[in-house]
Amino acid sequence: MATKTMNADMLARMFLAGAQNIEAKKEMINELNVFPVPDGDTGTNMSLTIMSAAKEVTALKNPGMKELAKAISSGSLRGARGNSGVILSQLLRGFTKSIREENEIDAAGLAAACQRARDTAYKAVMKPKEGTILTVASGIAEKASEMALVTEDLEEFIPAVLEHAATVLEKTPEMLPVLKEAGVVDSGGQGLLEVLRGAYDAFLGKEIDYSEIAPAAGKVSMNGGIQDTGDIKFGYCTEFIILVEKEFTEKDEQELKAYLSSIGDSIVCVADEDVVKIHVHTNDPGLAIQKALTFGQLSRMKIDNMREEHQEKLIRDAQKLAAQQAARDTAKAEEKKKRSEPAKPMGFITVSIGAGMNEIFKELGADYIIEGGQTMNPSTEDMLNAIEQVNAESIFILPNNKNIVLAANQAKELVEDKNIIVIPTKTVPQGITAMINFMPDADAAANEETMLEEIKNVKSGQITYAVRDTHIDDKEIHEGDIMGIGDSGILAVGKDVEETAKEMLAKLVDEESELISLYYGEEVSEEKAASLTKEIEELYPDVDVDVHCGGQPIYYYVLAVE
Repeated sequence: MATKTMNADMLARMFLAGAQNIEAKKEMINELNVFPVPDGDTGTNMSLTIMSAAKEVTALKNPGMKELAKAISSGSLRGARGNSGVILSQLLRGFTKSIREENEIDAAGLAAACQRARDTAYKAVMKPKEGTILTVASGIAEKASEMALVTEDLEEFIPAVLEHAATVLEKTPEMLPVLKEAGVVDSGGQGLLEVLRGAYDAFLGKEIDYSEIAPAAGKVSMNGGIQDTGDIKFGYCTEFIILVEKEFTEKDEQELKAYLSSIGDSIVCVADEDVVKIHVHTNDPGLAIQKALTFGQLSRMKIDNMREEHQEKLIRDAQKLAAQQAARDTAKAEEKKKRSEPAKPMGFITVSIGAGMNEIFKELGADYIIEGGQTMNPSTEDMLNAIEQVNAESIFILPNNKNIVLAANQAKELVEDKNIIVIPTKTVPQGITAMINFMPDADAAANEETMLEEIKNVKSGQITYAVRDTHIDDKEIHEGDIMGIGDSGILAVGKDVEETAKEMLAKLVDEESELISLYYGEEVSEEKAASLTKEIEELYPDVDVDVHCGGQPIYYYVLAVE
């Protein structure tokens, strides 16, 4: 029998299954990142983005389409991290805008929603690039439109769209040479495909493990509804090992599983030669034990009262919530006091990581530092929270990472009561340069113009290690190699940190260079940094060299040439 429509309940289950699937596949997606750096983060960013929306969806009880659409859109917009996460949030935003007034969605409605999703995402990116998640989204929209003219049956419509999305994804290396050279498909496109694959599994009625997105006080059941863990059907978690005394046949295994299913759930029965591992939730552990004894002796028995554990957890959760509420109340009181003071003309929010880097920004006058950066891209929500904390009429945001600029711009669009100015700094040295050139006596517009001009004069480089073998920028790279990464690609590859840093620096310094700034990370000793600084001074006697303890993780050195 054909399925011609889906309601809000079905869409909610599909969305949560999509979120669960990308959460499960995020590391695989991370490994598709072109640069083999230890913080490849496309999968993580997309997962955190959609999980933010999933948490809001699981908090709803029997939502209609409008409430569901709002939860998905709002949760993903505020939770968006990194470029891939922001684009995913825009896809979800466009999709939900198209369906929010409907009671049920048919093939034509899905096609229209896919088109609006694509259009919304393309508009959010200043310079859309083909061979990316946008290309896959476009392919989905085109195939959905085509299929809506062919069939009303969603059981035919959805797999055809999915198959076409996979085909488009496979073509992304032909559209972006850097993907072809690295031998990977686009990671963002892969992430989008995994969301859709998970959603399709739920559409087919497959059993989905929703544990990663269960709300704190309950869990999502396999049929998509919310099950209160306070109402536990089987109270004892029972585990043991059977040391079988005779051959444990497949028939024995089926018989034992059938019996355990009759007295409980969450059955695990794994046989390995003369040992059988058993796990069951039941109200009478004795029955499970008596049955198991017919097969042999028992070992490593463990029985936990889940109802008692649940009550203890509720108490711990309540204590934790009370402490959190007290902290929030204190913070609100301090914020209220701050807001009662007159707003200053201009303030700064900067993204930074590492004690030394943070201290430099504080000394330069940063009002609020968002901990994060290359190792963990802050979300739009993080940006909005920071904006609330800064009592200024105009607020400059320095993302200091090309993968955070979109999230900063998205936060800017959501703020109405303050003038938010995003200076698109792509590295920490650019952010430092922007703040150094701040003129307190000039207005916000003049400062924006100056900063935008000054950051163009900064050439940056970072030294880290490769996490996998690859070929990129005409360089053969092996796992464990040291890489010098410049603003537009990999400049040097070697086996020694300091030697690679010097090789990279040689490609950054030219006859117009006046200053080299070196920030050493948490894994580099002061002595090592001093030794490298001395060598740099000898190599470039006409250039000033500054050295600072940045304390940043993963990156041994961050260098800037101005």
